[in-house]
Amino acid sequence: MKSHLYFFVVFIAFTFSSCHLGRFVWFNYANITDHEIFPYTEVNTSGTPFFFEDATDTPMAMKVREITISNEDNRWNLDKYLDEETRTVGFVVIKNDSILFENYYEDYDRTQISNIFSVSKSITSLLVGIAVDEGYIKSVDDPITDYVPALKKGDSRFQRLTIQHLLDMRSGIDYNESYTNPFKHMAKLYYGKDQLGQIEKMTFLYEPGTVHRYQSVCTSLLGIAVEKSTGKELGVYLEEKVWKPMGMENSASWSVDDNKHRSTKAYCCLNTTAIDLAKIARLYLNMGNWNGQQIISKEWIIASTTPNLENEGYQNQWYGVHGVSREDGKVLTYPDSLSAEAAAKEKEYLTHIVYKKGAEDWRIYYGTNNYYALGILGQHMYIDPDQKLIIVRLGEKWDENYFRIFQKIQYVIQG
Repeated sequence: MKSHLYFFVVFIAFTFSSCHLGRFVWFNYANITDHEIFPYTEVNTSGTPFFFEDATDTPMAMKVREITISNEDNRWNLDKYLDEETRTVGFVVIKNDSILFENYYEDYDRTQISNIFSVSKSITSLLVGIAVDEGYIKSVDDPITDYVPALKKGDSRFQRLTIQHLLDMRSGIDYNESYTNPFKHMAKLYYGKDQLGQIEKMTFLYEPGTVHRYQSVCTSLLGIAVEKSTGKELGVYLEEKVWKPMGMENSASWSVDDNKHRSTKAYCCLNTTAIDLAKIARLYLNMGNWNGQQIISKEWIIASTTPNLENEGYQNQWYGVHGVSREDGKVLTYPDSLSAEAAAKEKEYLTHIVYKKGAEDWRIYYGTNNYYALGILGQHMYIDPDQKLIIVRLGEKWDENYFRIFQKIQYVIQG
């Protein structure tokens, strides 16, 4: 009886496949090949690509290849581990504009695009910054309703929700970030149509700006604001301002909600390659300058990559690498703020510091210069400015703590 009921539900879902539920049942779970199932905007190249130098035969590259990944029973070098033990499709390591490691797996190669999921959020932030530079968005302190006036028909708190609140994921919107439940907001936004129509009906749990909660709807609204203010689809704006000027090697695409509304899925669905994503990282390493052309202001890059420790290290749709001071795995605590400050100076935590009082003690929270973009299924774009290091990992599954591998790479190439 239960099996009959199941097939009946599936039949109904297929019958009404125009709704998000039917697509959810049919496609089941988000996949890096989802660029094949959604309508999209083409993002074309200029025909004059920029290439990183090939340094894969250097001693430093050899050190990277010989990195050992191990567990209790086995040991692998980096390439063998990625190939045999993970669902990685692309892994690239670049230092000083030179490729130290570049390999592809699962029948992928340098030219095949895949959905980079929430790494797209950081690219959307880049486009917001360019729109600010060009005056399409006058100020990040403007309310979103200045650029998306349709929201004025909804909850009045939309009129107090600013661009900066959205950049820092402080919307206050009542929104559940779950791809696995077909009745939650995320699945509806991902598989549904008319994303602005969906958002207009949303309500708020908190006053905008008061609570940090990671929500893809924030980036949806940022993308819509850029499209409304520039009069261009997000993929077209990306092509004009980034893809062609920076000499991307491969054409990309950016999925939209449907062919009627053509509203870009700014939070998830830029489809590109590991090597071209590394060029976005290079742009940030060079403070927005691309071979003499200022693609985006230096001020925007600094604001996006300086860890906001009052916002869980998250700012402008980027993550800053941060933590709490520890020793032997234990959090270091202090009786007062002066003691914490003295300890921070002794440990040379001289930048990106906040002191916070817990229930009974004070602790040192610190940020580093490193930052990254992150997407589900383990899409990573990691940047170490001090070493001029870029690491990109794209894959079908998040099956490893890839930051552990990044740290190994950082260690062997120091100096």
